[in-house]
Amino acid sequence: MRIVVAGAGAVGSHLAKMLSQENHDIVLLDPDETKLRQVGSNLDVMTRTGSATSIPDLLDTNIKKADLFISVAKTEEINITAAILGKRLGAKKTIARIDNQEYLYAKYREHFIALGIDYMIYPEKIAAKEIVGLLHQTGSTDIADFSKGLLSLVAIKLEEDGPIIGKTLNQVMLEEDSTDYRAVAVTQGGRTIIPNGDYTFEAGDLVYVITIQKDIDNLLAYSGKEQFDVRDIIILGGSKIGALAAHELGSHHNVKLIEVDREKSYQLSNQLNNTLV
Repeated sequence: MRIVVAGAGAVGSHLAKMLSQENHDIVLLDPDETKLRQVGSNLDVMTRTGSATSIPDLLDTNIKKADLFISVAKTEEINITAAILGKRLGAKKTIARIDNQEYLYAKYREHFIALGIDYMIYPEKIAAKEIVGLLHQTGSTDIADFSKGLLSLVAIKLEEDGPIIGKTLNQVMLEEDSTDYRAVAVTQGGRTIIPNGDYTFEAGDLVYVITIQKDIDNLLAYSGKEQFDVRDIIILGGSKIGALAAHELGSHHNVKLIEVDREKSYQLSNQLNNTLV
């Protein structure tokens, strides 16, 4: 795919890195030449100096041939405008980073789609959701949901005394007698492999397993991971991520949020009814 990324900040640079590693053709657009030089010297991407809201600068990226245009500049106003222009100038799909989660509501989405914005992302909300998900599944390293939550990809790090250490994948599947687990990848010693039936599990393996939601607890128990309930939570920092996480967790946990800025702490206290700020 040919992908144009507008914004060479932390998010844009990370996207450019990840997408270029998947052999996509990446063009990174940003008005800051210094940032572009830093990224360009480390990544196999093309760079263009310019504004995401300038039609000549967008055309300079050959956006009319872009399969995907992603705008992750500093402000959502720039990103929304850039995505609209990107679609009008020929990009097949457009994505805009936003700071207002209300834009994700279904009743507003149709308006943005009509303007030419196919998808909107709110990174802080995604990060907060990840935090909440990990607190609900304390035995795993990472969890990602698919098929509207019907399936989950669970990452489990194996400990030395784990019950499956030294066993092959075939042995594990026979012992557990379950068709609801699928080990799809293993990261070992910095390399990731697709395990076959003869693969032998070792301590330190990071195993990625596809399973259905209701079997996550059984999977973690069988791999030697102990689940425990988290009741008391302290969040350091009232950033967007911290505030969103506190909002999600406050109704079912005892949450304390610590913020050094007095004025900001007052604002957060008014916003977060179930959190002690």
